Amino acid sequence: MLTDDGVPVEAVYEPCTAGFGAPGDGASGALAASPAATPAIVVAHGFTGSADRPAVRRAARVFAQRAAVITFSFRGHGRSGGRSTVGDREVLDLAAAVAWARRLGHTRVVTVGFSMGGSVVLRHGALYTAEPVAGGAESAAGVAPVRVPEREGRIRRTGAHSDAVVSVSAPARWYYRGTAPMRRLHWVVTRPSGRLVGRYGFRTRIATEDWDPVPLSPVASVPLIAPAPLLLVHGDRDPYFPLDHPRMLAEAAAPGGAELWVERGMGHAENAADDALLARIADWATGTPPA
Repeated sequence: MLTDDGVPVEAVYEPCTAGFGAPGDGASGALAASPAATPAIVVAHGFTGSADRPAVRRAARVFAQRAAVITFSFRGHGRSGGRSTVGDREVLDLAAAVAWARRLGHTRVVTVGFSMGGSVVLRHGALYTAEPVAGGAESAAGVAPVRVPEREGRIRRTGAHSDAVVSVSAPARWYYRGTAPMRRLHWVVTRPSGRLVGRYGFRTRIATEDWDPVPLSPVASVPLIAPAPLLLVHGDRDPYFPLDHPRMLAEAAAPGGAELWVERGMGHAENAADDALLARIADWATGTPPA
């Protein structure tokens, strides 16, 4: 994929496997159906992750039992170009993936993000909307409307909005250093020696520029996501972000606008999400009654 600011992003599309090999079917009912009848889940991984990491591939396999799945590597990660801005311009990477899902014919697209990806799906949900442009106008470039004009000069893709948002293990606010893992992460991001560790130890190329301006925070994004449904998932043993983060996010939502799952014994992000939790997330995303 190519983002609106020209960064090439690697991405993988997997059709829904539901019903594959059913007796007398001869082929998957999902594959036989048009994409419009099949929801798509776009997975946004955490910092230092990528589309080919085992935890991301496992999530994709579970999600594909209920929906088509797009996984991708954020800029600066995996085989994508550019450098990581640790949640700022990554919103353009996610928008490109959502727009691709819609070009493939999927009419319902749900974003599921983990950790850094969890903050990106919240901000994406706030910025990209299916609502008409005020006054009925749209730019000559096909700019999609946004609720918050965060930065001049950014192109917004028509059809890049999500129909529902799932944020797992996300921070509520920027610059949090309240835990040892977050202090180590800030060292990786902000120090030259840390960025070398990121590049050669974690295959993550990190931008050296500070945020300018500071992007909309996760907690400020949450109230702008409605009317799209929002699910917040967080482990009670998360070593990066304690439970005040998901609670702050849930409280920021419009009344009835967010559902919060606090998972007992769960750690952080995609590595800590077991198959049973991933299946429940997929059920919520696709509107499938739990088994």
